Amino acid sequence: MRSVRLCYRALRRLATVDQIDDVWLEIRTRILISLAYAEAETTSTAAGLGQLKAAEAVRARMTQGASPRRSLKTVIGLQRAVILYRAGRLRESLALFDAILPTVDEADDNGVMLPGNLMNRAFVHNLMGNPEAALVDLRQAYDLCVARGLKQLEGKVRHNLGDQAQLVGDVPGALHHYEKAARIFVSEGPGSLSKLRLDQARALLSAGLADEAARLLDEALPEMRRTRRIQDIAEAEVARAAAAILEGDFAMAKRLATAARRRFLRRESASWAEVAALARLRAEALAVLESDGRPGTQLPARLREVADRLAEFGLRDETAVAHLLAVRLLLRRGSVEAAEALLAEVPKPRRTTPVDHRMLRRLCRAELAVAAGRHRSALAQARAGLTELGLIRDRMGGLDLLSGTAVHGQELGRLGVRVVLERARGQSGARRVLAWQERTRAQVFRYEPMPVIEDQVFASRITEMRSVQRTVQQLRLEGKPVATLEKRYAALQREVSRLGWYTSPWGRPRPVSAPEEVAERLGERALVSLVRQGDTLSGVVVRDGRFRLVRLGPLDDVVETTKQLHADLDALAPDQLPEALANAVTTSARKRAERLDELLLAPLREAIGDRELVIVPIGPLYALPWSALPSLRGRPLAVAPSATAWLGATARRGQEEKGDDPVLLVGGPGVPGAVGEVRQLRLVYPDAHLVDAELATSTSVLSELQGSRLAHLAAHGTHEPANALFSRLELVDGPLYAHETTRLNRLPERVVLAACELAMSHTRPGEEPLGFAGTLLAAGARSVFGAVAKVGDHAAAETMTDLHRLLSAGEQPAVALAEATAADPLRRPFVCLGAG
Repeated sequence: MRSVRLCYRALRRLATVDQIDDVWLEIRTRILISLAYAEAETTSTAAGLGQLKAAEAVRARMTQGASPRRSLKTVIGLQRAVILYRAGRLRESLALFDAILPTVDEADDNGVMLPGNLMNRAFVHNLMGNPEAALVDLRQAYDLCVARGLKQLEGKVRHNLGDQAQLVGDVPGALHHYEKAARIFVSEGPGSLSKLRLDQARALLSAGLADEAARLLDEALPEMRRTRRIQDIAEAEVARAAAAILEGDFAMAKRLATAARRRFLRRESASWAEVAALARLRAEALAVLESDGRPGTQLPARLREVADRLAEFGLRDETAVAHLLAVRLLLRRGSVEAAEALLAEVPKPRRTTPVDHRMLRRLCRAELAVAAGRHRSALAQARAGLTELGLIRDRMGGLDLLSGTAVHGQELGRLGVRVVLERARGQSGARRVLAWQERTRAQVFRYEPMPVIEDQVFASRITEMRSVQRTVQQLRLEGKPVATLEKRYAALQREVSRLGWYTSPWGRPRPVSAPEEVAERLGERALVSLVRQGDTLSGVVVRDGRFRLVRLGPLDDVVETTKQLHADLDALAPDQLPEALANAVTTSARKRAERLDELLLAPLREAIGDRELVIVPIGPLYALPWSALPSLRGRPLAVAPSATAWLGATARRGQEEKGDDPVLLVGGPGVPGAVGEVRQLRLVYPDAHLVDAELATSTSVLSELQGSRLAHLAAHGTHEPANALFSRLELVDGPLYAHETTRLNRLPERVVLAACELAMSHTRPGEEPLGFAGTLLAAGARSVFGAVAKVGDHAAAETMTDLHRLLSAGEQPAVALAEATAADPLRRPFVCLGAG
């Protein structure tokens, strides 16, 4: 609104000038051109176009031979093209650009007009699904900007190169361009940052990172509202609604989409208004589909109506989504023939069709096949969809993007597992269930990490984060305010996340392991892979080359009892607990453990016998201290994110285990008692590299981790469930982040997390467990030992002493940990993650 006020003030001042000549007319025309864009953004498209009409009338009064008269005609035409594309009138906009741009250099007296409007035309090409044409314009615009030293415009072209990359599915490339543009905008064009954050958020949504996208949008929206940029506000609200849908907050999504539609209508952006209407209907449809209710007839009809209106604007992908949602609702109603007829109208995806739209189409085809009793066809659709999603995942960059992508295949994967489960009979049925589980779970762990691209900005931001975190801790101890530093820390964390999306390409994909391959590698062990089956839990058991599906206890009961046991173990951890309280909590914990033993292990006893186990849990059970269950006390077991992940970890032994590699012993600051006395482990490992006291800095620890055979890390740690890659170990100079361990070329084969809860994980869709320990596994460690609940100093020290004595004697990790925890499993809630 400020720009509108300034334009009107300029017009009033100009009106006080008596002499009206070509200079006066030129100035008035230019003011009206600026006012046109400002009013189009803050009032309506009609208001903006009206001001351009007024500008043209003023320009026409200029002397026929005046060169400004010709150049102003070009400027007015280009501004009209911009206003039209901002309003969604893409065909009209493109026609104007095509007609005017070949003549621009004649009217371009400052070198900005041509690259700026090549960029604008590229934006229209992208919106119309013509990425190749957009890339041609953008490359020409970028070269002109660099040659002419147009730094701010270079940032805008970079921004548009990100949009183009996003359109063709190159999410890491898009995020790379966006971040380069952001670095320019910080000094050259801060007003452009909020729009940039909007497009970054859209890229993250395509990678399934709803929480990160939501944070970016929540950061950008206040600035957009302050400047009253209605179009950007409304577009951001639509994107924020999409994030809310991915997070399952359908009420928020409906509120945001409704508000956005009102704004678009006020701006007379009819096509965008229909996009917002679709966002609301999508939230309504998914809320119904996730409930047990039967949809009415109105919602499918409304979706078809909005689809017809979207089609009129040429919005092919959005039209398809509206039809596909209607198909799912019709299937839920039992209207199979109507659903099949409507699905036949949906065209095949184009190369630029977003991944979530592609997966939705596959899901509709699979659900239709199920409804028609064509189970093989349903599984074929699910398999093809997950294969396609895998190819998209393979193009992703950092660990965050790779894990987030799973959300788009979540429902398709559930359908495949459900169909197979319902029809599973005997050994072949159990084998098929395991094969389908492996297609859908923990895909991050089947990638072989690649060498990291070094990035100086990333390194400097991590260093600053460490310094800020350390200062915050010191100021808190002194009772001083830390709000400003905490705000800076949060900003740095967001920036490091953004850099990690493209500076750390995760790795080369390995194929999903076949059930027979898993069975062969198990040898004398047994594997139990847990699977949700409606409101109950089942387990696929692999033993002696055979497969068996076993029904376990009620899912809700298992999850709730696990939470209660976890709380009991936390309460039991302190070393100096009063005897009466310790006895009461121990009694409660034993009852919970016995209940879980009854729900999970009793049905499995015959199938697993007394074998060493590999357990593949579901998300809520990653926090379960398995050795606390009576049937598993003293039994060697390993916990793995998937059978494929376990197989990959076991295969690392041949390529990474070398007898001459050193052992690393790290003692962090402030770790009390014997836990922190890593020097005593020199009795077990005489040649170990010792890093403690003032030497235990993040730089030295990272350096020593590279290439060590075994690392024992005795340091306080924090698990960050909201952003697992920032789970951290506290060292002398501040935190060492999980994010940093992903940038090591060769992690230790075995890592012991001695004095913290860093075996905890935040489980994303697709059973992707991320945290400090999970990141170490994904980055190449073979086995990681850690606690999934609080541990007292005395119990931790005794566990570590026993564990290392056994490891140094040649025992395998799972065997060593089983013996080390057997003495008191309730106070020693350590697990062995990975190979075992």
